[in-house]
This record gives sequence, structure tokens and C-alpha cells, in this order.
Amino acid sequence: MTDIDKTDGPADTPSAGPEAIKAVPVRHYGRYVSAVIALAIFGSIIWAFANGDINWGAIPDYFFNERILKGVRETLWLTFLSMVIGIAGGLMLAVMRLSTNPVTSSIAWFYIWFFRGTPVLVQLFVWFNLGFVFEYVNLGPFYKDEWSDFMTPFLTALLGLGLNEAAYMAEICRAGLLAVDEGQSEAAHALGMSHGKTLRRIVIPQAMRVIVPPTGNEVINMLKTTSLVAAVQYYELLRYAQDIGTSSGATVEALFLAAAWYLILTSVLSVGQFYVERYYARGSSRQLPPTPWQKVKANLAAFSHRQGATR
Repeated sequence: MTDIDKTDGPADTPSAGPEAIKAVPVRHYGRYVSAVIALAIFGSIIWAFANGDINWGAIPDYFFNERILKGVRETLWLTFLSMVIGIAGGLMLAVMRLSTNPVTSSIAWFYIWFFRGTPVLVQLFVWFNLGFVFEYVNLGPFYKDEWSDFMTPFLTALLGLGLNEAAYMAEICRAGLLAVDEGQSEAAHALGMSHGKTLRRIVIPQAMRVIVPPTGNEVINMLKTTSLVAAVQYYELLRYAQDIGTSSGATVEALFLAAAWYLILTSVLSVGQFYVERYYARGSSRQLPPTPWQKVKANLAAFSHRQGATR
């Protein structure tokens, strides 16, 4: 018998692997064109403002002026007080609106309908001129005075902004209260908790997650809306800036100065709103949104990783 040499034949060679896929990224030429157009428009606007008949040097000269800083303080103080009135009144109106009592529910509905349906500026003028209707303010032995002396520009601004804000906060609070499952209230009532205690301990804390984000927007909007009270002779940021512009002859420059301060204040409030929303999201989100500093560190780490991979 002849032995068969099994080693004869071509030598075994390793099988070649699949050829690597060469990915060609899709070219988004439309994005490049739109980006160039947007940059061109932005650059032309900057060029127009830079070459306009505006004395930009006057803005830093008055940026920390004593009257401007006083206007900033008055604006922040008026914003705070108006939002306190708005939030407290809005929460009360929301509870009234959800009440089964037809009288309180109707009163809340009428209040919200009226104050949301009329402009804030009109309401300010109405409060300022109610002396034509009420000549005196008579609170018996506690207080009595003429309406013109009672309704100061500050009180006009506070009532006009705060009561108007209460109508909007009422709808925000009502949406937050309705977002809480009814079973929470039923369980609290089954444990013997009163309606008021259920609201304070069970419903309102859970509703805050829904109430806080739009409330932050309302605070920022209130800060800007305070500029309207200049029409009723209350001195805040815009009114002081207008006076400086009139006395110095830099009318337009003073308006840009006020706009710069409004941008700074709203930016600070926006950062605060982010952290407040992040705080109340702890009970509903498994992973909290990253903070701005965390985003910066993540981007730097990703950039460093790409730089190391290309070397």
C-alpha cells in the first residue's frame, strides 16, 4: 500500500479578512452656504453699527454711573416684590380656580380673564389715574388720605406689575397642580390629612417640578417689563438712562447702555434658573443635565482625546 503524503499541495495560508470600509462623509454644502450667508449678514450689521453716528465711548463713561447703579437696584427690587405678589396671588388664584365652589372659581376665572386680556401699560395708567374714581382712601381710624398722595409711582408700579403677573402665575400654578396624580391626594385624605395640609405637604412640592421652569421665564420677563413703569414717573434703570441721555446729549447711547445692563441681569437670572430647575429635577430625572462647567470639561476632554488619536 502506498502511503499518501498529506503534506503535498499548496501550503496553508491564512484567509484574508474583509476589506476595510472606506466611509465617505456626506457633504452638506447647504450648511456651508447658509453659514457664510449668516456670517455675512451678521458682519454687515456689526459694520453698520460700528460706523454709525454713535458715540460708543459714552457708554463706558456712564456704565457705572451712580444713577445707573441706583436704577439697577430699583429694577431688581421692583422685580423681586412684583414676583412675590405674582407668585403668592397666582397660587391662591389657582387653588380658587380648581375649587368646587362656583363662586370662588368664577371670581378667579374673571380675574385671570381681565388681567390677561388688558395690556400692562394700560393697567399702570389705570392705577395711576384712579383718583378720578376714588378721591380719598379711607380705611377708618387706620389711614385716610387723598388718592393722589396714596398712589405713589412706586405703589402704582408694584400693583400694576404684581397683580398682572398673578394672572399668569395662576395658570402656571394650575398646570402644576393638575400635573400631580389624583391618587396622591386620595391617599393623603385616606390617611386623615386635611385638604390644606395635603396641598402643602403632598401636592405643591410635587407640582414645583412643573411650576419652576415657566416661573423662571416669568422672572426674566418681569425684569424687562419693569421698563414700562417709566411711563408712570417711577425711576428705574430705563428712566435714569433716559435722564442721563437727555442731560448729556447721548440719547441713543444711553438706550444702548440700558440694553447692556438688561442683558447682564437677564443672563445672571438665566444661570440661576438653570440651577433651580436642576435642583427640582432630582426626583424625576435619573441623570441630571450637566452644568456649564461640566460641559466645558467634557468638551476639553473630547478634544484632547481626538488630538491624541491623530498623533
